[in-house]
Parts: sequence; C-alpha cells; structure tokens
Amino acid sequence: MKLTLIGNGFMAQALARGLVNNFEVEIIGRDEKKLNDIKTKIPNIEVKVMSDAENITDKNIIFCVKPYALQSVAARLEGQANILFSILAGTTIDNLKKQIKSKFYIRSMPNVAASVLGSMTTITGDKEAKNLALELFNHIGKTVWVNTENQLDIATAVAGSGPAFLSLVAESLSDGAVKAGLERNISNELVHGLFSGYAKLLENNHPAIIKDSVMSPGGTTAAGMGKLEEGAVRDSMIKAIEAAYEKACEIGKK
Repeated sequence: MKLTLIGNGFMAQALARGLVNNFEVEIIGRDEKKLNDIKTKIPNIEVKVMSDAENITDKNIIFCVKPYALQSVAARLEGQANILFSILAGTTIDNLKKQIKSKFYIRSMPNVAASVLGSMTTITGDKEAKNLALELFNHIGKTVWVNTENQLDIATAVAGSGPAFLSLVAESLSDGAVKAGLERNISNELVHGLFSGYAKLLENNHPAIIKDSVMSPGGTTAAGMGKLEEGAVRDSMIKAIEAAYEKACEIGKK
C-alpha cells in the first residue's frame, strides 16, 4: 500500500522513518530543499514538490501540516482521497471535511517516537477505516482507539505533548546529578537507563505501586519526594495536561 504524507516537517519525517519498512512512502511538501534533504536521510522514500493543483484521488493521505496551514494547503488539493489520516492537533473531522474531500476520515495523534517505532498513537474517526488505521499505526508503536474526538484531544495532551514534558523531567534529573557532582555523560546514561527500565515496570504496575516500592520510611526517596511536593510538581503536571487539552480545543474552534 502506498502512503502519501503531505507536509515535510519533523512529524512527517518521524512517520516516514517508521513506516518506510512496511509501506511505499511518498512525501509531498512545498520546500524543495528540505525535501531533498529528507530524501538523503531516508533514501527509500519518494519526495515531490506540491503543485498548485495536487491530485489526491484515491490516495491514502497522512496530513502532517500545522493546523494553521490547513486552509492554504487544502486549497491546492484536487480530487477525493481514499482515506485521510490527519495528525493535526485540535482539528475536527467536520473541519477537515469542509477543506479536503475523502471517502473516509481518521484523526490520529502519534508522537515523535514514531521514528524509532515507539509511538503511542491515539486514533478515532470513521469506523469503516478503523482496522486499517490500527494496522498502519501499529507499525510505528502502540495504538489506542478512542470513541470521541474530545477523548482524542485529551489523549493528545498526554501522548502527543507528553514527550516534551518527560524531556523536562529527564533533563532536570540529569542536571540534579551534575549539580551534586556527577559528570554529565554519566548522568545522562543513568537517566537513559532509568527511563528504559521504568517503561518496563509500568507495563504491569500502577505508578503508585512503583513509587511505594522504592520509598522507604525516612529514606532518600522520601526526602526527594518531599521536595517534589514542596515544588508542586504533581500539581504542575496535572495543569500541564489541562493546558495542552484546552489549547487543542481552542485550535479546533478556529
């Protein structure tokens, strides 16, 4: 099956790297230099500069542009796609239908880990295309089908924005170790191993159980947890998810 990715940004490239081993992949974009650079990095894909009247008839499209660019890019598309997979945050299916013709519509929210086949992708849309959507995005990691677009917007805040939030945590842990006197390369290696091992623990354990298994009375972990609570880290994380979700809803109203 051939997949046509419209957009040549970071997420389009991440998806292309993850999908190219199982599908014929084409990237269409407006920046010829960037497209040529992508072709150099991912030799097995096709690249094409978008024309003023790009025919998408019967194509399986993964729409990867920024939400604000939807209207300007859609104006250059002609024909009716087979399936439109949109990764645009907050952009509703009703809005997509007004801009782009397709037999079926799917909204999905992969994350940057698609490039290493580790994306956590949330999907919703036309049930007729559900199985194909799950099969496609399972090639780049794990998938979850949700029943409403509102649920997808909430999931976007977790799985889509989450890598940035976790990056802040990872960087802070490494900085803390450096501040205490550890070399940066060792600190980074420790954090890498920590996240890798924790992901495996999380597969079969609730976070609270993992926390309690580490936190001995009067111990080092308890001392550190006390400081995290003083800094309202838990509250800040909750508010970060709420803010990301609200932003997705705001984008959807534009």
